[in-house]
Amino acid sequence: MSMIHFVGGEKGGVGKSLMSRLLSQYFIDQSLTYTGLDADQSHSTLSRYYQDFTQPINLDVFESTDTIMELALSHEQQVLIDLPAQSQRFLDRWIEENGVLGLCEDLQISLVYWYLVDDGHDSAQLLSSFLKKYQKSLRCVVVKNFGRGQDFSEIDSLPAVLEAEASVQQLALPALHAETLRRIDKLNFSFWAAINTKEAHTPHLSLMERQRTRVWTRKVNMMIDTIMQAAANSQ
Repeated sequence: MSMIHFVGGEKGGVGKSLMSRLLSQYFIDQSLTYTGLDADQSHSTLSRYYQDFTQPINLDVFESTDTIMELALSHEQQVLIDLPAQSQRFLDRWIEENGVLGLCEDLQISLVYWYLVDDGHDSAQLLSSFLKKYQKSLRCVVVKNFGRGQDFSEIDSLPAVLEAEASVQQLALPALHAETLRRIDKLNFSFWAAINTKEAHTPHLSLMERQRTRVWTRKVNMMIDTIMQAAANSQ
Protein backbone atom coordinates (compact mmCIF):
# COMPACT_ATOMS: atom_id res chain seq x y z
CA MET A 1 0.00 0.00 0.00
CA SER A 2 1.02 3.60 -0.50
CA MET A 3 2.42 5.72 2.30
CA ILE A 4 1.98 9.49 2.62
CA HIS A 5 4.72 11.45 4.39
CA PHE A 6 4.12 15.00 5.58
CA VAL A 7 7.32 16.83 6.56
CA GLY A 8 6.47 19.89 8.62
CA GLY A 9 6.98 21.68 11.87
CA GLU A 10 5.18 25.02 11.46
CA LYS A 11 8.19 27.03 12.68
CA GLY A 12 10.60 28.30 10.02
CA GLY A 13 14.25 27.31 9.92
CA VAL A 14 13.97 23.97 11.75
CA GLY A 15 15.15 21.80 8.83
CA LYS A 16 11.94 20.65 7.13
CA SER A 17 13.40 20.76 3.63
CA LEU A 18 16.60 19.07 4.79
CA MET A 19 14.54 16.18 6.18
CA SER A 20 12.53 16.04 2.96
CA ARG A 21 15.77 15.74 1.00
CA LEU A 22 17.01 12.96 3.28
CA LEU A 23 13.75 11.05 2.91
CA SER A 24 13.84 11.53 -0.85
CA GLN A 25 17.34 10.08 -1.03
CA TYR A 26 16.34 7.21 1.24
CA PHE A 27 13.41 6.27 -1.01
CA ILE A 28 15.63 6.41 -4.09
CA ASP A 29 18.40 4.38 -2.44
CA GLN A 30 15.87 1.75 -1.35
CA SER A 31 14.42 1.59 -4.89
CA LEU A 32 11.00 2.63 -3.58
CA THR A 33 8.65 4.28 -6.05
CA TYR A 34 8.41 7.85 -4.86
CA THR A 35 6.89 11.23 -5.74
CA GLY A 36 7.80 14.46 -3.98
CA LEU A 37 5.36 17.35 -3.65
CA ASP A 38 6.85 20.76 -2.92
CA ALA A 39 4.34 22.95 -1.10
CA ASP A 40 6.87 25.66 -0.28
CA GLN A 41 6.14 28.14 -3.05
CA SER A 42 8.62 30.73 -1.79
CA HIS A 43 11.72 28.51 -1.66
CA SER A 44 10.93 25.28 -3.59
CA THR A 45 13.91 23.57 -2.00
CA LEU A 46 12.87 19.99 -2.71
CA SER A 47 12.29 20.84 -6.37
CA ARG A 48 15.78 22.30 -6.52
CA TYR A 49 17.61 19.17 -5.36
CA TYR A 50 15.28 16.38 -6.56
CA GLN A 51 13.62 18.00 -9.55
CA ASP A 52 13.20 14.75 -11.49
CA PHE A 53 10.99 13.35 -8.74
CA THR A 54 9.16 16.49 -7.55
CA GLN A 55 6.20 18.61 -8.58
CA PRO A 56 4.66 21.70 -6.92
CA ILE A 57 1.34 21.84 -5.09
CA ASN A 58 -0.58 24.76 -3.65
CA LEU A 59 -2.04 24.10 -0.20
CA ASP A 60 -4.39 27.07 -0.59
CA VAL A 61 -6.34 25.20 -3.30
CA PHE A 62 -8.14 21.93 -2.55
CA GLU A 63 -7.86 20.75 -6.15
CA SER A 64 -4.07 21.08 -5.93
CA THR A 65 -3.78 19.45 -2.49
CA ASP A 66 -6.00 16.61 -3.72
CA THR A 67 -2.98 15.52 -5.78
CA ILE A 68 -1.66 13.89 -2.59
CA MET A 69 -4.51 11.36 -2.54
CA GLU A 70 -4.61 10.94 -6.30
CA LEU A 71 -0.94 9.92 -6.33
CA ALA A 72 -1.36 7.56 -3.38
CA LEU A 73 -4.27 5.85 -5.13
CA SER A 74 -2.74 5.71 -8.63
CA HIS A 75 -0.25 2.99 -7.66
CA GLU A 76 1.73 1.84 -4.64
CA GLN A 77 4.34 4.46 -3.81
CA GLN A 78 5.79 6.84 -1.24
CA VAL A 79 4.25 10.33 -1.49
CA LEU A 80 6.28 13.01 0.29
CA ILE A 81 5.03 16.54 0.96
CA ASP A 82 7.56 19.22 1.93
CA LEU A 83 5.46 21.69 3.92
CA PRO A 84 6.37 25.36 4.35
CA ALA A 85 6.35 27.13 7.70
CA GLN A 86 2.99 28.32 9.01
CA SER A 87 1.03 26.03 6.73
CA GLN A 88 -0.72 23.88 9.34
CA ARG A 89 -4.03 25.73 9.06
CA PHE A 90 -4.24 24.95 5.33
CA LEU A 91 -3.44 21.28 5.89
CA ASP A 92 -5.88 21.08 8.81
CA ARG A 93 -8.65 22.51 6.64
CA TRP A 94 -7.98 20.03 3.82
CA ILE A 95 -7.85 17.09 6.24
CA GLU A 96 -10.97 18.07 8.21
CA GLU A 97 -13.27 19.22 5.40
CA ASN A 98 -12.49 16.17 3.26
CA GLY A 99 -12.36 13.49 5.98
CA VAL A 100 -8.85 12.56 4.83
CA LEU A 101 -7.87 10.55 7.91
CA GLY A 102 -10.95 8.34 7.69
CA LEU A 103 -10.53 7.93 3.94
CA CYS A 104 -6.91 6.82 4.35
CA GLU A 105 -7.96 4.32 7.00
CA ASP A 106 -10.66 2.89 4.72
CA LEU A 107 -8.21 2.63 1.81
CA GLN A 108 -5.35 1.31 4.00
CA ILE A 109 -3.06 4.21 3.13
CA SER A 110 -0.55 4.93 5.89
CA LEU A 111 0.10 8.51 7.00
CA VAL A 112 3.32 9.61 8.68
CA TYR A 113 3.96 13.15 9.88
CA TRP A 114 7.66 13.97 10.35
CA TYR A 115 7.54 16.93 12.74
CA LEU A 116 10.81 18.93 12.81
CA VAL A 117 11.81 20.82 15.94
CA ASP A 118 14.73 22.89 17.13
CA ASP A 119 15.51 23.37 20.83
CA GLY A 120 13.57 26.63 21.15
CA HIS A 121 10.48 27.32 23.24
CA ASP A 122 8.36 28.14 20.17
CA SER A 123 9.05 24.73 18.65
CA ALA A 124 8.05 23.02 21.89
CA GLN A 125 4.75 24.88 22.13
CA LEU A 126 3.85 24.31 18.47
CA LEU A 127 4.62 20.60 18.81
CA SER A 128 2.48 20.39 21.94
CA SER A 129 -0.49 21.87 20.09
CA PHE A 130 0.03 19.54 17.13
CA LEU A 131 0.18 16.40 19.29
CA LYS A 132 -2.93 17.34 21.25
CA LYS A 133 -4.77 17.51 17.94
CA TYR A 134 -3.32 14.54 16.06
CA GLN A 135 -1.52 12.09 18.35
CA LYS A 136 -4.47 9.67 18.42
CA SER A 137 -5.17 9.72 14.70
CA LEU A 138 -1.83 10.18 12.95
CA ARG A 139 1.55 8.48 13.20
CA CYS A 140 3.95 11.22 14.28
CA VAL A 141 7.75 11.19 14.25
CA VAL A 142 9.29 14.02 16.27
CA VAL A 143 12.57 14.88 14.55
CA LYS A 144 14.98 16.68 16.87
CA ASN A 145 17.34 18.52 14.55
CA PHE A 146 20.72 18.69 16.27
CA GLY A 147 21.84 21.02 13.51
CA ARG A 148 19.43 23.52 15.08
CA GLY A 149 20.15 23.04 18.77
CA GLN A 150 21.52 20.72 21.42
CA ASP A 151 19.22 20.91 24.45
CA PHE A 152 15.86 19.28 23.73
CA SER A 153 14.86 18.85 27.36
CA GLU A 154 11.82 21.09 26.93
CA ILE A 155 10.58 18.88 24.09
CA ASP A 156 11.17 15.75 26.17
CA SER A 157 9.25 17.13 29.14
CA LEU A 158 6.17 18.24 27.25
CA PRO A 159 3.05 16.59 28.74
CA ALA A 160 1.79 15.93 25.19
CA VAL A 161 5.01 14.06 24.37
CA LEU A 162 4.98 12.05 27.60
CA GLU A 163 1.32 11.14 27.19
CA ALA A 164 1.86 10.11 23.56
CA GLU A 165 5.01 8.09 24.23
CA ALA A 166 3.51 4.87 22.89
CA SER A 167 2.21 6.40 19.64
CA VAL A 168 4.90 8.98 18.88
CA GLN A 169 8.35 8.00 17.68
CA GLN A 170 11.43 10.20 17.90
CA LEU A 171 14.40 10.63 15.60
CA ALA A 172 17.54 12.45 16.72
CA LEU A 173 18.78 13.96 13.46
CA PRO A 174 22.56 14.44 13.76
CA ALA A 175 24.16 17.57 12.38
CA LEU A 176 26.31 17.39 9.28
CA HIS A 177 29.46 19.53 9.41
CA ALA A 178 28.11 23.00 8.57
CA GLU A 179 30.65 23.89 5.89
CA THR A 180 30.13 20.55 4.13
CA LEU A 181 26.37 21.11 4.05
CA ARG A 182 26.90 24.64 2.72
CA ARG A 183 29.07 23.24 -0.09
CA ILE A 184 26.41 20.67 -1.00
CA ASP A 185 23.76 23.39 -1.11
CA LYS A 186 25.96 25.75 -3.12
CA LEU A 187 26.56 23.03 -5.72
CA ASN A 188 22.83 22.15 -5.85
CA PHE A 189 23.72 18.51 -5.19
CA SER A 190 21.39 15.73 -4.17
CA PHE A 191 22.97 13.69 -1.41
CA TRP A 192 23.75 10.96 -3.95
CA ALA A 193 25.57 13.50 -6.13
CA ALA A 194 27.41 14.89 -3.10
CA ILE A 195 28.81 11.44 -2.30
CA ASN A 196 29.46 10.17 -5.81
CA THR A 197 30.50 13.18 -7.92
CA LYS A 198 34.29 13.25 -8.02
CA GLU A 199 35.38 13.78 -11.64
CA ALA A 200 38.22 16.28 -11.86
CA HIS A 201 36.57 18.34 -14.61
CA THR A 202 33.34 18.94 -12.64
CA PRO A 203 32.67 20.77 -9.35
CA HIS A 204 32.70 18.28 -6.48
CA LEU A 205 33.30 17.86 -2.78
CA SER A 206 36.70 16.92 -1.42
CA LEU A 207 37.42 13.31 -0.47
CA MET A 208 36.81 13.97 3.23
CA GLU A 209 33.67 16.01 2.57
CA ARG A 210 32.28 13.09 0.56
CA GLN A 211 33.22 10.71 3.35
CA ARG A 212 31.56 12.88 6.01
CA THR A 213 28.39 13.02 3.94
CA ARG A 214 28.47 9.25 3.36
CA VAL A 215 28.82 8.47 7.07
CA TRP A 216 26.13 10.99 8.01
CA THR A 217 23.56 9.79 5.47
CA ARG A 218 24.22 6.17 6.45
CA LYS A 219 23.41 7.00 10.09
CA VAL A 220 20.26 8.87 9.14
CA ASN A 221 19.12 6.11 6.78
CA MET A 222 19.36 3.56 9.58
CA MET A 223 17.10 5.75 11.71
CA ILE A 224 14.63 6.26 8.87
CA ASP A 225 14.63 2.52 8.22
CA THR A 226 13.51 1.84 11.79
CA ILE A 227 10.60 4.29 11.40
CA MET A 228 9.61 2.85 8.03
CA GLN A 229 9.61 -0.73 9.30
CA ALA A 230 7.41 0.24 12.25
CA ALA A 231 4.98 2.01 9.92
CA ALA A 232 4.88 -0.95 7.54
CA ASN A 233 4.24 -3.40 10.38
CA SER A 234 1.28 -1.36 11.57
CA GLN A 235 -0.50 -1.45 8.21
